[in-house]
Amino acid sequence: MDTPVLESIRPLLSWLDMAAVAVFAVSGALAAARAKQTIVTFAFFAAITGIGGGTLRDLLIGAPVFWVGRSDYIGVCLAAAGAVWLLRADRWQLPALLWFDAVGMAAYAVIGAAKAETFGVPPLACIVMGVLTASFGGIIRDVLAGEPSILMRREIYVSAAALGATTYVVLVALGVDRTAAGVIGAAAGFGLRALAIGKGVALPGYGDED
Repeated sequence: MDTPVLESIRPLLSWLDMAAVAVFAVSGALAAARAKQTIVTFAFFAAITGIGGGTLRDLLIGAPVFWVGRSDYIGVCLAAAGAVWLLRADRWQLPALLWFDAVGMAAYAVIGAAKAETFGVPPLACIVMGVLTASFGGIIRDVLAGEPSILMRREIYVSAAALGATTYVVLVALGVDRTAAGVIGAAAGFGLRALAIGKGVALPGYGDED
């Protein structure tokens, strides 16, 4: 990517990254609330969910890990944990966790693909980076909370992240403005995930036809 283009979208990526971290951090803290954990666990779950996917992405594409050397990303995670604790989120129902997670997933799928693109990663690998960015933090959260990982459920989740990332990459390749492509990609990913949550749509499992 040309340097002027990279510099023009870097501030947008930074803001979107922060927003996605905040939403994922809330989902992590909600998982801790459902498990009746301490404030320390709230903070840990919020941080690992908020920055886990982005950390893996940056390590794989050879980028500086986005939150190292900065305090604002961790600060956002801690603030999210504190807010969920104070709002007594243990009284919230499971759909709150699912919807917060869906928003974070959709945003992070596009952000992961877009950031990989800025580092010259090929299109297919950009899609993979989007999926990893969107799902890795949630996978760690579920494992730590003792819940079935999203990879071991038939829910449409990783597929929704793949749709969002793929939509972004394809639209950019077709010459669509990156901001518009990002909005459309995130909307596509969120829409598919919303369909899965609202209607209970799931992928068929191996041997279901039997």
